[in-house]
Amino acid sequence: MTTRPKPESRYRHFHRKDVPAETISETIPSSGTEKGPEAVKPKEKKQPRYNSAGTEVNHAGHPLTPHIAPDGESGRRWFHPGHFLKISWRSSSHASQYTNFLWPFTIAALVLHFGFPHYELWIFITAYIGMVPAANLVGFGGAELARKLPKVAGVITETTFGSIVEIIVFMVLISGGNQNVSVIRAAILGSILANLLFCLGLCFFVGGIFHPQQVFHEAISEVGSNLMLVAAVGLVIPTIFYNSLAGGRLSMEMAETESLRISRAAAIILLIAFGVYVWFQARSHHGLYEDILEGDEERDHDRHKDLAKPKLTFTESLLAVFIALIFVSFMAVILVQQIEFMVNHQGISDAFMGLILVPIVEKVAEHLTAIDEAYDNQMNFALSHVLGASIQTALFNTPLVVIVGWGLHYNMSLNFELFDAVVLILAIIVVGSFLRDEKSDYLEGVLCVFVYILVAISAWYYPDPISETGTSSSATTGATESGGGGLSSDVVSAVTASATAAAAEAVVTGVRMMLKV
Repeated sequence: MTTRPKPESRYRHFHRKDVPAETISETIPSSGTEKGPEAVKPKEKKQPRYNSAGTEVNHAGHPLTPHIAPDGESGRRWFHPGHFLKISWRSSSHASQYTNFLWPFTIAALVLHFGFPHYELWIFITAYIGMVPAANLVGFGGAELARKLPKVAGVITETTFGSIVEIIVFMVLISGGNQNVSVIRAAILGSILANLLFCLGLCFFVGGIFHPQQVFHEAISEVGSNLMLVAAVGLVIPTIFYNSLAGGRLSMEMAETESLRISRAAAIILLIAFGVYVWFQARSHHGLYEDILEGDEERDHDRHKDLAKPKLTFTESLLAVFIALIFVSFMAVILVQQIEFMVNHQGISDAFMGLILVPIVEKVAEHLTAIDEAYDNQMNFALSHVLGASIQTALFNTPLVVIVGWGLHYNMSLNFELFDAVVLILAIIVVGSFLRDEKSDYLEGVLCVFVYILVAISAWYYPDPISETGTSSSATTGATESGGGGLSSDVVSAVTASATAAAAEAVVTGVRMMLKV
């Protein structure tokens, strides 16, 4: 009796060229807390911890500098122009390195802006593309600086530097006055959607192509998804308040005023929540996150290559971030100045500009970093960056722009479009359901990207608000009440109330599905 040969694998996936195929097991770990056979890698020769002089050294034999983590020790001091340019050009990965070929667009944007201001379309295009290498340099400088810190502090620092681009864009927009409020609102939600759907989807897809199934720890996924759900509730409460009462028990003006007050109160509460979240990660549960991230590093089959790469010094890391922020600030100012031209003369809606175009370019550095980590099978790191960036946008960047608008006497409220608010809640529910099993594959990644494409298509056709303040529904009702024709205020109020009720029912149903065991 002959026995059938056992198939080599139940799963078919691509193998990385820089990793021997025999080091990657086809077996899928049973839970996110186990390393499993996927963590197996060739044994590396251990380096001595001390040199002949008795000084503690890192993996490359460089003497350790006080308060600098071994992984971030460069073996040099201060600033060396040749090393600085070479290391910065090479960047953190091949994808990041390719973005450096876009630096001519950054220079071209500055030349066109100051020398040829009548070429508005080309100024916007070059500034938009030129933002990519500048944002990547911010991310790379922040990553180099994060290497020199403890694991958890490094992830928080890297995420913060990645969000600086977004903060600069928000500050430039709010300084332009109330006419930019609608774009800021869309950019806030667009940034979260780009992280949760587009970036996380690409992480799942790229990681799933090279690994049959990836796992992550529940402390990363559950805390992140739960915080995002709570943050979304805080963000959309002013929207629900306005759409429930405007034109009915409250006049449009009174509802907008009260919504602005609620937004400012929500901003303060969200800032406090962000402080609690940082304390939770960096202090009270620091050891848990440290163990998770250190264990995740063992999954990286080419970590020895990353450690062997030359690194920037502490001074060079700060200088890289400083130079990049200068270019990012210029690109942000140029982009913001051309938004009105693009909306009024090129037919691009405020919703598409804020939800899609602005978030993608401002988050490019974080996206490349997270995707590279998923490629290296470091899903806990990737989730920390993706969810951490979304949490920082919701709990820190958004309250910050609300408070700055408060100080500048602008009506920067969280009265989002009802469409945007519902899409945000549904996106968080979709991502939360994918994270619940603590596993990911390329199918889930493709589905996340498809949802983001659906949002992008809807945003392209979504009409702009008629007025500078309020939502489209409020502007329509205001036009009707002023005698502009169309539906009566009672009909508009009824339609708004039914839309709000339907949206609320969808949200409640989704939350029940997500919380269902």
